[in-house]
Amino acid sequence: MKLQDTLSNLEQQVDVSNKIRIYLCGVTVYDESHIGHARTIIVFDVLRKYLESKGVEIEFVQNFTDVDDKIINRANTENTTAEKISTRYIDNYFDDFDRLNVKRATNYPKATEHIDDIIKFIEKLIEKNIAYTSKNGVYFEVTKFPEYGKLSKKKIDDLQSGSRIEIDESKNNPLDFAVWKLSDLEPVWDSPWGKGRPGWHIECSAMSVKYLGENFDIHGGGRDLIFPHHENEIAQSEACTNTQFAKIWMHVGMVTISGEKMSKSLGNTKSIKHVLGNWGPNIIRLFCLSGHYSKVIDYSEEMLKENITKWRQAETCYYELIHANNENNVDIEEIVSKIGTEFDDALEDDFNTHLALSAFFQLVKEGNRLAAEEKLGKIDANIIKKEFDRMLEILGLNIPKITETEKQEIDDLIISREQFRKEKQFEKADEIRDKINEMNIELIDHKGKTTWMKKENIKSEN
Repeated sequence: MKLQDTLSNLEQQVDVSNKIRIYLCGVTVYDESHIGHARTIIVFDVLRKYLESKGVEIEFVQNFTDVDDKIINRANTENTTAEKISTRYIDNYFDDFDRLNVKRATNYPKATEHIDDIIKFIEKLIEKNIAYTSKNGVYFEVTKFPEYGKLSKKKIDDLQSGSRIEIDESKNNPLDFAVWKLSDLEPVWDSPWGKGRPGWHIECSAMSVKYLGENFDIHGGGRDLIFPHHENEIAQSEACTNTQFAKIWMHVGMVTISGEKMSKSLGNTKSIKHVLGNWGPNIIRLFCLSGHYSKVIDYSEEMLKENITKWRQAETCYYELIHANNENNVDIEEIVSKIGTEFDDALEDDFNTHLALSAFFQLVKEGNRLAAEEKLGKIDANIIKKEFDRMLEILGLNIPKITETEKQEIDDLIISREQFRKEKQFEKADEIRDKINEMNIELIDHKGKTTWMKKENIKSEN
């Protein structure tokens, strides 16, 4: 597999012969997660699921920033503690992303649970004369890391001349960033430099090195984290360890709304709870995977509605496959194999989920075409379904399942309806159809038989 590395601006080969170690920058837990967070996390979820489907062992670490000025400000506004705020939104995070069918990370480290690791990391930087203490805390001295700016392609001189950073006379340089902030406001921890709390950037360096080692495979996050967060991570980590930090930097493009970045100040954020309530998990995942991961995608209801149409085709295909029971087979194996290869090739070549989805819907189209032409035999259906299920698993999509009891009940209702129609008791037949519709079951008429599909209930479609 090849991935575009933000640092080198080149496609780099992922070594799948050993365990792949991935660190993904998670959310700051002071508010509800939004569709922008969802896109990044869903992209990495599919990357992980694809690699695991190929037998690759994955160690996946995603942090929670649970100490931050935003959390403290929220706590003060609500007259509660930062811990209660962070706990509330961590619980909400898991609720949202479990519903989005995101596989849980190997580990979810929290900054507040790794204060000792962070302090030790800072002590090493001070010992190396790369960080210094001041009256306001401990700062990383940017000029001591000559490669500063290599990820974002920014030069120190340009950053200094165009600096809008808040003036702090205790810093040697306006670009120097805090790794420890002295404070008396809770939450605070004791340190060799006085009571305070860690800076934002240092927590990810300390925790990623602790769980994945000094040099791991993939570091990811949204493109908005390239500078300053990931730039500062590289600087402090490589200055501390004298080794390359991450082998590949993978960044996911933002989600915009009407071309504008989502922000609380503009009031245009779309929380995951909102989009889940209106569109459901499959439509959200299809939307988040619809463009190349590195590019911006624009949130629009028109695009989401297009995905509903596509998803209904996928549901129809699934139920046509499980209902197929005739002996008409057209030897579909070669076509299915070709589509499966196109799916894999798309993901192997810089993780092009847009092309992978095209391959998936080509498989759906093939299954529906055979069913419509009354050519879908049981053997072909099983071949298509095996590949269909593999792609669904990797993409994290989920067809609502039917129990044997439900299946029998629906089959019996359809038989009764057909009998009433033959007897020209159309009113009773319509009553049964209404009952079936209430169960989100849609009937599919074929020559000589009627099959059915169970539709996901999508609020925005109604």
